[in-house]
Amino acid sequence: MTLREFLEQSVQRVGEKVLMRHKRGGEWHEISYAEFLALVRNASEFLARICHVRHGTRVAILAGNSPEWCIAYYAIVSLGAIAVPIDAKLREQEITHILSDSGTSTIFADARFYATIRDIEDACPDLRHAVFFNVLRRDLAFSKPRRVKYHEFEKLMDATRTFSESKDAAYTRLPAPKDDDIASFIYTSGTTGRQKGAMLTHANFTSDFQAMYDSIDVFEDDNFLLLLPLNHAFAFTTSLVVPICAGCEISFVESLRTISENIRETRPTIVCGVPLLLEKIRDKVKSSIKANKVGHSLWNMGLRAPIRKRIHENLGGRIRLFISGGAPIDSQILSDFADFGLHPVEGYGLTECAPVVAVTPCNEGQRGKPGSCGKALEGIEIAILDANEEGVGMIAVKGPNVMKGYFNNPAATEEVFRDGWFLTGDLGRLDEEGFLFITGRKKSLIVNREGKNIYPEEVENQINRSPYIMECVVLGYREENESVGEHVGVIVAPDEEAIAAKEKQLKRKMTEDEVRDLLKSEVRAQAQQLADYKRPRKVQVRWEEFNKTATGKIKRYLYAMNEASL
Repeated sequence: MTLREFLEQSVQRVGEKVLMRHKRGGEWHEISYAEFLALVRNASEFLARICHVRHGTRVAILAGNSPEWCIAYYAIVSLGAIAVPIDAKLREQEITHILSDSGTSTIFADARFYATIRDIEDACPDLRHAVFFNVLRRDLAFSKPRRVKYHEFEKLMDATRTFSESKDAAYTRLPAPKDDDIASFIYTSGTTGRQKGAMLTHANFTSDFQAMYDSIDVFEDDNFLLLLPLNHAFAFTTSLVVPICAGCEISFVESLRTISENIRETRPTIVCGVPLLLEKIRDKVKSSIKANKVGHSLWNMGLRAPIRKRIHENLGGRIRLFISGGAPIDSQILSDFADFGLHPVEGYGLTECAPVVAVTPCNEGQRGKPGSCGKALEGIEIAILDANEEGVGMIAVKGPNVMKGYFNNPAATEEVFRDGWFLTGDLGRLDEEGFLFITGRKKSLIVNREGKNIYPEEVENQINRSPYIMECVVLGYREENESVGEHVGVIVAPDEEAIAAKEKQLKRKMTEDEVRDLLKSEVRAQAQQLADYKRPRKVQVRWEEFNKTATGKIKRYLYAMNEASL
């Protein structure tokens, strides 16, 4: 089935039920399933009528989480067009690459990105329309003649609402998508600095929903808390696709600062988050226990039932499942959550797999294993290729959730497939019961605690643009008190000729400290072109060339970050 068919099925079953709950102007607003479908039909009408979107047209979304994001996405894919979600934290050159590489013709964006799109539109030859959400300022130059036509979302909705309600509406007139049609290009960081668009079909997403539905208990009265960015495949599938297909509710958090307040107000039952988020919740709960002398004493005495009850009440009183994904989680965090009387489970997945591959069993009578990220979802196969004597090898995945390939990049596609298996680049083992244990990464990918993937080569290519840097190695590192997730660090080697030219300009010899400061400032300057989470937090200077292989590649395994800082 397609995403559109699942939405229609849920509308027929629970049409008057609340689908989305969001807060604006200090008040909570609700959208029912039937209202949401009407809004989707409305948006698809102006996409077809005004923006000339048809089957296969690429339409990007550059915005934070909101009902409008969801309306735009479902309107796009309901026409058989392809949605291109973009991380709102990316820099201009990264956004430009995605729009240009994908051939995006229309983009939905928050009004705050007006200047960005205006500045990059000439570098995006296929872009014809930009539709802005939340336009409050009247000084946006929508009326100025430009090659790209600028629109306000609400005005387009008003202009086409009547048409969308007619028998000749684009939603019903144009061909509906098929399950093997591409629904999304989701761009991941590339090993050569070029981001790759994973081509994910309707069936990829809906099969992953069905597999999750069969592996964990999801009920129609569940309320999913949406707090991760929807451009992230983990958030998109687990906190949007799954609840819509299952007929559940979705509650939006206002911001990361208001999570605690929003949880109490919306009383969710399922929370999907990255390890960093769960760690923050864990730390806040622990702090509240310590701050209460009586409660702390009862906790230490083992009289924990009343404290657990209070913890549950502070989290809305209904949470029955925390799902951690996007990055490995410290087992101590899982243990602490269990101690609180909560039920955390860990999952494993990749963007290219839509994204969930495995999850800790949490149906009645099933439990996980310490250190494992669970078992393969129903209908998905996991194999360990080229295993060593301990059973550790490359994790490979096969199933209806696996992408078609990378858009416009056959070489990269060929590199990650072997005999029908998708090669994850992760190392692991399977035990006799089928539980998956991640043991490492074959590739040099850095994964931070928010679940963001950073390819060192992408950051290195940007930093090496500095004339004062001959070469560099980007590495992941952890602080002393951290056991999971990594930060980005870089070791740089100066270009002696460029430094000599600089000294000639200064008419004096530079000290080592001056050279070091120059290189650090160059790293900062070059990193401005990257998303914040990709920027090195530590810089180490090496005064000689790096050790290399016979083919000239740096032996990055020889190097590690010290205490140097940016």
